Amino acid sequence: MKVEFFKHNVDEADIARVVEVLHSTFLTTASVTAAFEKQLAAYLRCEEVVALSSCTAALHLALLALDIGPGDEVITTPMSFIATANAILHAGAVPVFVDVEPDTGNIDATRIEAAITPKTKAIMPVHLYGNMADMRAIKKIADAHSLKVIEDAAHCIEGERDGIRVGELGDMACFSFYATKNITSGEGGAVSCHDEATAQRLKRLRLHGMSKDAASRYGGKYKHWDMVELGWKYNTTDIQSALLLGQLEQIDTRLHRRQTLAQNYHDAFSAAGISHIWHSVSTHSAYHLFTILSDKRERLLETLQEKNIGVAVNYNPIHLTTYYRETFGYKAGDFPIAESIGAQTLSIPLYPQLSDDEQAYVIQALLEASKG
Repeated sequence: MKVEFFKHNVDEADIARVVEVLHSTFLTTASVTAAFEKQLAAYLRCEEVVALSSCTAALHLALLALDIGPGDEVITTPMSFIATANAILHAGAVPVFVDVEPDTGNIDATRIEAAITPKTKAIMPVHLYGNMADMRAIKKIADAHSLKVIEDAAHCIEGERDGIRVGELGDMACFSFYATKNITSGEGGAVSCHDEATAQRLKRLRLHGMSKDAASRYGGKYKHWDMVELGWKYNTTDIQSALLLGQLEQIDTRLHRRQTLAQNYHDAFSAAGISHIWHSVSTHSAYHLFTILSDKRERLLETLQEKNIGVAVNYNPIHLTTYYRETFGYKAGDFPIAESIGAQTLSIPLYPQLSDDEQAYVIQALLEASKG
């Protein structure tokens, strides 16, 4: 049996919507993207959503829209994909890492205040693996120190914790539609915010700082445009948005299937004493990734791949990458909990198309490999 690490959920209806766009006038950012933004805002129960080319772009523009840049510091976690910290560098600011909770891998809110300096302007928590960080505690700290909060919700579009939805307490929340995400357009992202003025600025920033996009300029009689600030080329297209509309309609049904699969893993591995990341009772997970923790990780990686089971490592800590070591002088031991998770974590297949037989094969293979 071969079990892929991930399979997307693009179906024939999604493809038909793309074909419809391909037969239309506008392929770039236009009415379909606007419809997706409106639909996602309704799902998140937030005021505004701006669709972008990636979550990295979303994080970058969120920082710029909050006027965070050179000379500023942003507190974040080393236990994430490199894009989180890189976006801070793209904005000209400096990422300041805080270690994580051992049971979730999320930023440890109790350690944040010790990292605050006069240069700190924001906190950027990551909702890792689909489980929200402690946003109530983070928001309380941010308010006490007049800091902004930008949520990296690349893993967590469906998440909730302590009755709080993703994006509800943060100034902005950033989402990913990369190939392996819960809804996907191959590449893509979005940022949510709470007011129209911020959304309009984000829309300018995603298109070079221009006052009008292509649909506005050419949708009827030609309209002149201006460049009002320096922006980036971060817009998404109607082709990508057409892929996302139908997936968003089915997001809760597919979440239920991932929840069932994750619960099966949890029950099997708990009974066998295999450590893994799981969510608290107050968290409604997005179940984006299922990751076990093992000091035999490298051997398990090799064994599972020999059995044709797709695996991944999410993540080796950012501060131990060559660039961050050489640029900022980080070393092993700086953030021991993140380093411990990074050395042990192993992600296994978790997606709605994973069959019961395929999951049983993965479970059996991992149980056998763990005994060796």
